Amino acid sequence: MATVPAAPGSADPPPGWIRGDGARTALAAALGLTVLAVAYHLGATRGEGLGGSAASFALLAGTALGVLFQRGRFCFYCISRDLFVEKNSRGAFAVLAALAVGTVGYVLIFSLRLPDPSGGRLPAGAHIAPVGPALVLAGIVFGLGVVISGGCIAGHLYRLGEGSVRAVPALLGALVGFGVGFATWNPIYGALIEGAPSPWLPAGGGYGIATVFQLAVLAGIAVVLLRWNPAEPQRDSRRIDGPEIRRQLFFTRWPTLLTGGLVGLVGVAAYLRDQPLGVTSQLSGLTRTVLHERDLLPVTLRGLDERLAGCVALVVDTVTTNGWLVGGIVVGSLAAALPGRRVRWERMSARQGLTAVLGGIMLGWGAVIGLGCTVGVFLSGTQALAVSGWVFAVSVVLALWAGFRLGLHRS
Repeated sequence: MATVPAAPGSADPPPGWIRGDGARTALAAALGLTVLAVAYHLGATRGEGLGGSAASFALLAGTALGVLFQRGRFCFYCISRDLFVEKNSRGAFAVLAALAVGTVGYVLIFSLRLPDPSGGRLPAGAHIAPVGPALVLAGIVFGLGVVISGGCIAGHLYRLGEGSVRAVPALLGALVGFGVGFATWNPIYGALIEGAPSPWLPAGGGYGIATVFQLAVLAGIAVVLLRWNPAEPQRDSRRIDGPEIRRQLFFTRWPTLLTGGLVGLVGVAAYLRDQPLGVTSQLSGLTRTVLHERDLLPVTLRGLDERLAGCVALVVDTVTTNGWLVGGIVVGSLAAALPGRRVRWERMSARQGLTAVLGGIMLGWGAVIGLGCTVGVFLSGTQALAVSGWVFAVSVVLALWAGFRLGLHRS
């Protein structure tokens, strides 16, 4: 399993050159050049499904996210563990920064595409979902799955780039969980989702009031979290030279506000160019395709195939733009982890593998019923000023708190 980054305030790994650093750095550079070459090829290709500028952008955006997730430790499991176990809220400010930047960016896009938000229409493509008991249940199950498996779906993807062995059974479990979610979708939809409202904050008082309200809530949460925000460790002044730049880029955790702000900007660019960020569409689509070909699912999943917006895919037979985004996350994380010696393998016990699968199943089921995960609903949904994003976020956070309090992460 990949090495877990040192806790905030602890000593950074020594940045001096050791044997193998040159090869690792060269490999990271080669991966970066390969991503650029593939993105250029995709942009120049017009083949259905595999090429086009949308696929090229998705690969580059995913790579950027992989770098940010790895170097900024933008991981909901790590951030929540720091907050609820270590009483350290510093990482949580990255999430708040991503939400704040994304909120402003989304509103600018909305104001161009849908000038009047009070007309009863919702902005096309935005992750604005029905709010009801099913969404709360999905968030709780997903949050407990994060604690049990050791990460959310996006977290396991970027940890693959760090060499995480446990991420493999967790992601395989998520594929199974997607299948369970699809198999149980119709009865859950009929009982708990059908007819539920999809409230959108700007529909009530316009973009201005909604934006100010959401930013005020985020600011209020930040003020509360300051209670557990430790002072930054003092460092001796160093002149900015090659070794210092290398240490800041590859060995020291990137500043939380910078990381969160950049994640928010990537999310805004993704929605402007193609679709909101999410990491479950391609993966869930593969699961559904396999089950569909074996006649193991209903022909139609009510609501899901008709009108609901989210990050859960239909039957697919090719690599979608979401697939390129997911692949970019893994490659970007690997390229960022190599120069800082973060790619390591550790032995995984049978118990760790079993809990990874179990937690992964919970992640997959929660993602289907909730129409996305911590990226597609928590981030993209909340940035879109959707009440569903807030409901899912609160449900996930409460489950994370309960899971860590119960010690479920120790397995």
